[in-house]
Amino acid sequence: MQEHATTTEGTEAKHEGGFPPFDTTTFPSQLFWLTVTFAFLFTVMWRVAGPRINAAITSRRGAINGAIAEASKARADAEAAQANYEAALTAARTKANALAEETRQKLNAEIAKAKAEADARAHDAMAAADARIAGTRETAKAAVGVAARDAAIAIVERLTGDRVSADEAAKALGN
Repeated sequence: MQEHATTTEGTEAKHEGGFPPFDTTTFPSQLFWLTVTFAFLFTVMWRVAGPRINAAITSRRGAINGAIAEASKARADAEAAQANYEAALTAARTKANALAEETRQKLNAEIAKAKAEADARAHDAMAAADARIAGTRETAKAAVGVAARDAAIAIVERLTGDRVSADEAAKALGN
């Protein structure tokens, strides 16, 4: 029985120090290596990763702002076309009314003809403006879709390191 007691005492002596990270005699070396590791990682993040992330964000922000500027310009062009159409329509109606007042009694048939021509021109101008607006809107949608697809590809590549094809990115975005 004494052998068993001796063996038990021998194993207890090995575990007497407690949990090694909580041993106060190793605190200075632990703090030293913590400081060295933190300084190294901070320097890497500050000098390498930070500028790369900032460059990517700046690039995407510039692309997005450019797309927004193009869309704003297209919208302004569409609004200008709408204003020109309304001005032309107003001018045509004013002219038609003036002619109608001058020649109401003598030229009823010609007044109807002039008004019909003015409405046809206005309708054609409206149709042309609507076509330009629709074309501009589709171009802007396509540009935003391409920008979103490119951003998704860049983000996936930056985060995972894997290259995603344009078709996979477009499918993921629901385009």
